[in-house]
Amino acid sequence: MKTPILGSSYRARSVNAADNRMVNLFPEIIPEGGKDAAFLNRAPGLRLLATIGDGPIRGLWQFGGFAYAVSGYEVYKIASDWSATLIGTVSGTGPVSMADNGTQLFIACNPAGYIYNSSTGDFAAITDPDFPGAQIVGYLDGFFVFTEPNSQKFWITSLLDGTSIDPLDFASAEGFPDNVVSMIIDHLEIWLFGTNSTEVWYNAGGADFPFARIQGAFNEVGCLAPYSVAKMDNQIYWLGQDARGFGMVYRAQGYIAQRVSTHAVEWQIQQYADTSDAIGYTYQQGGHSFYVLIFPSANTTWVYDVATDSWTERAGWDTNLGVFTRHRSNCQVYFNHEIAVGDFENGNIYAFDLYTYDDNGSIQKWLRRWRALPTGINNLKRTAHHSLQLDCRTGVGVISGQGENPQVILRWSDDGGNTWSNEHWASMGAQGQYGTRTIWRRLGMTMKIRDRVYEVSGSDPVPIIISGAELLISPTNA
Repeated sequence: MKTPILGSSYRARSVNAADNRMVNLFPEIIPEGGKDAAFLNRAPGLRLLATIGDGPIRGLWQFGGFAYAVSGYEVYKIASDWSATLIGTVSGTGPVSMADNGTQLFIACNPAGYIYNSSTGDFAAITDPDFPGAQIVGYLDGFFVFTEPNSQKFWITSLLDGTSIDPLDFASAEGFPDNVVSMIIDHLEIWLFGTNSTEVWYNAGGADFPFARIQGAFNEVGCLAPYSVAKMDNQIYWLGQDARGFGMVYRAQGYIAQRVSTHAVEWQIQQYADTSDAIGYTYQQGGHSFYVLIFPSANTTWVYDVATDSWTERAGWDTNLGVFTRHRSNCQVYFNHEIAVGDFENGNIYAFDLYTYDDNGSIQKWLRRWRALPTGINNLKRTAHHSLQLDCRTGVGVISGQGENPQVILRWSDDGGNTWSNEHWASMGAQGQYGTRTIWRRLGMTMKIRDRVYEVSGSDPVPIIISGAELLISPTNA
């Protein structure tokens, strides 16, 4: 029988109900003509592009044929060969927000703001006496638009000049009495996220202040983490909260907040001690659009795939402790035909590479955990498990070193995922051994709650393509 290895991550509040975990893999649906309806891919590895400053990489941006990186307290201009030139220094330690107007780059460091002029090479802090500080910045119709920290206000700079601020060029998001915590410019509109509400403004061409609120474009759903807001696939994504609770992930469907997180993902998020530091970014690769949501305090990273409407985990691997950690990425930019991400601890900038099977030389461990029997099949009778064969790409070993004879590690749990068996290893085949069968035999009989959860994992630097798994079992009357 086919055992349901395909799918996504769904670990319920009780592992007895669902313990489907997927780390560093993502599903892809086959619309027609495939062996199965879908298959699992290995997540991209990290290929080093450059080391810039001491880090961490707090923000990345690109315009005018160059990329820009905030590494620790330093700002660098990056050429297409990934060589970097120091152009200035900034304050703060957390994430930064950046935007450009084609000539100037505005860096919001909450509260300080900085302007780099790409034409003159000048870099300086914004010193206009009317500058109130900036947390999030964007650009619309010739104006830099930025949020004032700890207030309901957002401001605009002078037209095409981020260094000049008029003391009257501000407005307040007053649809609900909450502070603005985040903002994004999308489809020529300003989305202002409060703690418990969201409202949308547009350029109405007003004489005194050009922007006005769109009537009816108001939501009683706010934003939990300022840097979780990102856009992709013509939609906006964010980690939300409202007057009734917190921890759902939303996307904008028109002006309506549509929930995209699952109960399992929400349960995990709501257990984290601090979620306000969550960081979100998006990228597109291989026809998949991904929203990456990092929880630094919780040391965890979740990923939503629009193409399959599924959630998975991305993770680093701590070889000393033998545990998954948050993914090394901290921010993202598409530059020089590379999906580049910055490291959260050092000055490294990496490429997301589907043909790199480690994280800059460190182990990238993948894992898939799933229930042995399809939904609705378990009749609470004991079953004898004779064999499990992984339907995967084989003969993928490297010429020498780790991965010469790549292995898949199997474990199982007969108490719903609470305790686990010893490890059982099987080969995926040395290079060119395409007829290798990745199979385990004599897997025993289910006990206790008459249920079984299987887990396969691996860390060899080889491609992973899993199309399915075949399980041979015999029922009993017990």
